[in-house]
Amino acid sequence: MLDKTLAIILAGGMGSRLHPLTSDRAKPAVPFGGNYRIIDFTLTNCLHSGLRRVLVLTQYKSHSLQKHLRDGWAIFNPELSEFITAVPPQMRTGESWYSGTADAIRQNLYLLERSNADYVLILSGDHIYRMDYAAMLQFHRDQGAGLTIACMPVPIASACSFGIMSVEDTSQIREFHEKPKNPKPLPNDPHHALASMGIYIFNMDLLCREVQADHALTASSHDFGKDIIPGLIKTHCVYAYRFGGETGRVTPDRYWRDVGTIDSYYAANMDLLAPVPPLDLYQPDWPIRTYHGQNPPARMAPGPLGCEGQLVNSLLGSGTLVSGGTVRHSILFPQVQVHENAVVEDSILFDGVHVGAGTHLMRCIVDKNVRIPSGERIGVDADADANRFVVSESGVTVVPKGYRFPTNANKANSPVAQLFKY
Repeated sequence: MLDKTLAIILAGGMGSRLHPLTSDRAKPAVPFGGNYRIIDFTLTNCLHSGLRRVLVLTQYKSHSLQKHLRDGWAIFNPELSEFITAVPPQMRTGESWYSGTADAIRQNLYLLERSNADYVLILSGDHIYRMDYAAMLQFHRDQGAGLTIACMPVPIASACSFGIMSVEDTSQIREFHEKPKNPKPLPNDPHHALASMGIYIFNMDLLCREVQADHALTASSHDFGKDIIPGLIKTHCVYAYRFGGETGRVTPDRYWRDVGTIDSYYAANMDLLAPVPPLDLYQPDWPIRTYHGQNPPARMAPGPLGCEGQLVNSLLGSGTLVSGGTVRHSILFPQVQVHENAVVEDSILFDGVHVGAGTHLMRCIVDKNVRIPSGERIGVDADADANRFVVSESGVTVVPKGYRFPTNANKANSPVAQLFKY
């Protein structure tokens, strides 16, 4: 069955709610967890599930994503009909970009038709989770379904952000509403609703027919959740697959996060620092694959003034150097440097960030290659931060990629700056 399945990862979304982290990169290419990109989790699921034919549909600011696929995921053998291939919009069927999830599939029907696959697994490239798709595929075939949708309970307070379904005891879906204003709770749990995870398995012939028919409807938004799925429920066998009960090799930790906002992205990263993280990155036969640069080991070293520094409950990427600074409950990506008497707490620092001596960072996300001068304070004064950076609803300060701090002669010549100049 696996060799008759084509996986398609939708990876072209703008991710505007993650701005400024998506100013120069697609949402699936945003770094995560000190070591990865968001899309690595979906690709790893494909790898460990035994799926060897994967199309990644790209669009928005895709260079960083395509470079990551080239450097970290050129692992399959095309001579054995295995591939992970990035597919940008090619305008083969018109002059428009992808205008919805269903339209992205329609514009690439020629790739589906020549794949000789019987099933199509449609995935999002911007969620954090581990899942054995092989178990879901087996469920789909056993039920004789035309479409199977992966689902999980979500709190009723946040259910309006998802596609919500009502399911019979047989797991057949009877109702589906995309982002309803008044979500319908589960029959036995008034505090939760059953939400779509954006993971679909279609029979090939059904998928091709439906996206072509949807294209002919001028009033359609060409979206699976809004347009195609509600209609299919009335005419075909559409089933719900409960996430977290896989019988495959993955440990069922039941962790799934849509990291579509700064606050949800920050919270998902901080989840990795829990005493027992809810997402298991350490299962030896289910490692999360990614690209690894050629960096030296991470190191803690005394600073020039002899300060030993401190490291408390943090993740350090390769090549990171903490030289007499203090890092608490934070995630540091490769080649980060934290200098003497600097304090980094509850923060996420992307590749190549340099933290000057005597600096204090708290509840920050600092994008790549930012050099923070000695003595800076970020995340300490909300009003001052809001005047120069993006600050999320929960107070997380985001310093954009390559940000250059203005030169301040008085600050640069202050006794603290001169003492800790590097």
